[in-house]
Amino acid sequence: MAILAAGVGFGVRGGILANWGAEYGFTNTELGDITGMGLVGFGVVILLSSFIADSFGYGKLMITAFLMHLISAVLTLSAGIAFKSGGKEAAYLCLYWGQFLFSVGNGVSEAVVNPLTATLYPNNKTHYLNILHAGWPAGLILGGLIGIYMGSQSWQVQMGMFLLPVVIYGVMLLGQKFPKSEASSAGVSMGEMLKQLLMPLMLLLLFIHALVGYVELGTDSWIQKITGGILDPETGKWLFVYTSGLMFVLRFVAGPIVHKISPLGLLFVSAVFASAGLYSLSGVTATAMALVALTIYGIGKTFFWPTMLAVVSERFPKGGAITMGAMGAVGMLAAGYLGGPGIGYKQDYYASGDLKAKAATVYENYAAADSKGFLFLPKIKGLDQAKVETLEKDGKNIAADLEALKKSGKTDENVNKMNAWWQTAQATAAADKPAVAGAGIFGSRMALKWTSVVPALMAVLYLLLILGFKAKGGYKALHVSDTH
Repeated sequence: MAILAAGVGFGVRGGILANWGAEYGFTNTELGDITGMGLVGFGVVILLSSFIADSFGYGKLMITAFLMHLISAVLTLSAGIAFKSGGKEAAYLCLYWGQFLFSVGNGVSEAVVNPLTATLYPNNKTHYLNILHAGWPAGLILGGLIGIYMGSQSWQVQMGMFLLPVVIYGVMLLGQKFPKSEASSAGVSMGEMLKQLLMPLMLLLLFIHALVGYVELGTDSWIQKITGGILDPETGKWLFVYTSGLMFVLRFVAGPIVHKISPLGLLFVSAVFASAGLYSLSGVTATAMALVALTIYGIGKTFFWPTMLAVVSERFPKGGAITMGAMGAVGMLAAGYLGGPGIGYKQDYYASGDLKAKAATVYENYAAADSKGFLFLPKIKGLDQAKVETLEKDGKNIAADLEALKKSGKTDENVNKMNAWWQTAQATAAADKPAVAGAGIFGSRMALKWTSVVPALMAVLYLLLILGFKAKGGYKALHVSDTH
């Protein structure tokens, strides 16, 4: 239920990114920074929580996760009030730190549930970790459906629905007693657990899981907005629900699959599918084509996260909560610092470059005021999504805002500023619209195409691992009593 709550929050956020961009004037790079913080906190906290899981207590950690989820909702929902008093920067800070605390709650809870599941099912870890993580796509489905059926409601109402599963798992905690991890129960010392992190195979698995975080969670942060931009927003939301449903069903059959081809074999096939699916998705022009591409991608991404955790638990059982926490940490940190922001930057880079090359004057009129970069890549001015939204709606959103302000007798500097811009921009709006829309779609396609390279690299690494284990007699699960 805790993982389901995280999925609901993630799914709802993916559906309202366009609302945030339109209401507060964020670029895709800025939206990527916000979604990134919705993952980064997980990466930092899950590792720290894993160190103290057995000594502090699983129950106390879950209560902490519950409180973090509650506080994150309050801070995120305050963005509208902050915008009215402090403008774009104030709204950005509320969303930025609200999503950080959301990810902190996710990280603390997963520091508990992963080693707990491995402890409860020591002889069938891959199967039950996949079932545990079926809660994630279940939450994504609910989050997507909230966006579809409550899309006419404000984004605050939609985000508020995230609190329902949070309250449910909070109530479920009452009276529960939790065991210690498999390694801790066997008397493995903290020093021995830490040694597992420094083994060459473990370091390689950590690197691969960073790639998993980038391609799975980084892409899923954007997929509704990207497919919604290429096709239409409603279709983008339904396709997200479809792929989440596919993931939910498939995670229940991981056990039988790994008995036939091993966990590494499953991961190799998954990486091939994910790469092919993302590359194919970059070229779709119709819903049917998108459905096929997303089916391929959905099959690929399904088994990555839980199966990687299972491989670490099977090959490094003495690592206990620490090795599994380290995996979650690098995966989420990569998704937060690289995946979400990187995919956002790619969209801005290619969209702005395309529009600047084809219609420089139009670009200058729709570019954001500030430049944003990513890692060592150059700073660019992405397209201001509030202006793009106003163009798409022919200024009807501004008219509605002005009418609401008139009835309330209030004024809003941000609305007035956007209205002043629109009074000038609408003269060329009809001619500008195809160029701006085309640039956005081009940016989305290129972002998907470049992202497909990541699972292709993963496939190569999985194949090398398969060959390495084959040379040593094949892959097999180890137990705490085994020595390496």
